[in-house]
Amino acid sequence: MILGYCAIATEHITNINKAAVAMFLGVICWTLYMVAGKQYVEMRYAEEYATFLAGNSSSITSLKNFMANYVFIGHVADICQIVLYLLATMSIVDLLNSNGCFDFISEWMRTRNSKRLLWMTALVTYVLSANLDNLTTALMMFAIMRQLLPNSHFRMYYGAVIVIAANAGGCLTVIGDVSTLMLWVKGAVTPSSFSGAMFLPSIVAVMIPTYLISLKLPEQIDINTPRIRFRGDDTTLTRWQRVLMLFVGIGGLWFIPTFHNLTKLPPFVGALCVLALFGVVNELCNRKLIKSDQPFFRPTPRFMQTESIQTILFFIGVSMAISALQETGALYTAALWCDRYIHNIYVSSLILGGISAFLDNVALVLTSISMYDVVNVTVDAIPGVDPAYVHSFALNGPYWQLVAYSGGLGGCILSIGSTAGYALMKAENISIWWYLRHISGKVLIGWLAGLGVYFLVDSFVR
Repeated sequence: MILGYCAIATEHITNINKAAVAMFLGVICWTLYMVAGKQYVEMRYAEEYATFLAGNSSSITSLKNFMANYVFIGHVADICQIVLYLLATMSIVDLLNSNGCFDFISEWMRTRNSKRLLWMTALVTYVLSANLDNLTTALMMFAIMRQLLPNSHFRMYYGAVIVIAANAGGCLTVIGDVSTLMLWVKGAVTPSSFSGAMFLPSIVAVMIPTYLISLKLPEQIDINTPRIRFRGDDTTLTRWQRVLMLFVGIGGLWFIPTFHNLTKLPPFVGALCVLALFGVVNELCNRKLIKSDQPFFRPTPRFMQTESIQTILFFIGVSMAISALQETGALYTAALWCDRYIHNIYVSSLILGGISAFLDNVALVLTSISMYDVVNVTVDAIPGVDPAYVHSFALNGPYWQLVAYSGGLGGCILSIGSTAGYALMKAENISIWWYLRHISGKVLIGWLAGLGVYFLVDSFVR
């Protein structure tokens, strides 16, 4: 696992795709578990294995069948919940993009005032990332910036703000990032409580770096003249149709937590329901376009498709590897070490954020989430137990919120710490050293300021 994480962190040096490394890592970890899993089965699943044997004698074949069909398949079900949710929401975003529903953004953001454009970029990215997923939002905003700004030097600064705002917006809601989605599926947080706790810290973490970056920009900046798209027929969606589709798509994503609370079904079921409804609206709005002789479909940029698929594959591989570590008890041992020698969730969050700057933040956050279970028992009367510390791991406890915040914003300190940062390096040919000199210090100040705001609110308000 450590070797695999090192390979993931050095993708910019080795040029080996981290999604491929993660998939190989997941396969290797479970292969090793299948080879040496007898002791773990005897330690954790003695009664279940005896029931599985149904009075028959144990053999290598029966042991492997139990590990594959009982132990492994349970983790696969948890992973598939997240994957199905991501596929549904990415399909919704793809339909919104193909119908020009995001054209309002580029129309609204056309201004030559560089500072106003920077703040508008941060605001739009933050809001969209909280409702969509942060990587898709970042990729879409990179494409808009390339249309608006001809100067590549200025695009580097705007792209850095997009990365910061996308990660901050992603940790605002339970649907904004794969790590916050994992917290929700795990049952560690509820949507309203999580967003309420993350609002002020995430806003501070965006505003401070954006203001500091704005000081480096001139007052006026050149922008490209918009080109009017002509399709040659009258099948273009009207403005109200695009507004309707945007309302149904974004509003449907907002409805997913409510659907989950009402039905208690996994979140991906609500996402599939929204996708089905949105597909019907898409067919109705594009009826004339579909029946025309020369239908026009706006293709999704290939880099957006590639990065989205790579994100899903990376998540699958890392989740498989972490689940194998869970079964061996390695994560439990690491949690005991943290409880004994650190015993402070704020110090843990500082360490997590610092490491996230160098290693992919998704992998670290998923590991941190998997180290602990959600506490749902009363511990006040247990001797030798620190109630305040243990309550940090309860439902909506500070630990879960700080993990999401520090993992997301700590991953912005360096461009290699998040998937959006990697995408920025590829899109604008940014080097790590340029990002370190011009952006890292500003992100660090914003992250620590937001952490301070969270501490004050948690200590004196809640």
